[in-house]
Amino acid sequence: MAASLSATSNSPWNIRQNADINVTPFVDVMLVLLIIFMVALPVSTVSVNVDLPQSNASAAPSQPVIVTLTLDGRVYVGDRATTLDGLPAAAAAALGSSDRKQRIYLRADEGVRYGALMGLMNTLRRAGYGNLGLVGEEF
Repeated sequence: MAASLSATSNSPWNIRQNADINVTPFVDVMLVLLIIFMVALPVSTVSVNVDLPQSNASAAPSQPVIVTLTLDGRVYVGDRATTLDGLPAAAAAALGSSDRKQRIYLRADEGVRYGALMGLMNTLRRAGYGNLGLVGEEF
């Protein structure tokens, strides 16, 4: 805190205090940091051009496979209805390959019992589909 040197009374102990905040050092530090980041940002980007080799891996499916469980217990793979027992075969047909590592997305109505959704997931896991994802509504 700063002190004012001009006292209003004759007492040497009665010194008025100046409680203003000095923001000049803060502004100086912020400007220095701004300049440092402005100089460092272009250096951190990658600007090296390379010719990437072509991959011979199979392409991912254009449409993701979505399994839906409705409130009344019906199971759909995409837009096609199926049963819980026929779910692995319908998922394999929707994936179009025997690759069981592709992701399958699961959707369920908000009111579906947790046990019913777990039963659906266990059916897919027993069939070898372990890469499952849950879909929620974005807000």
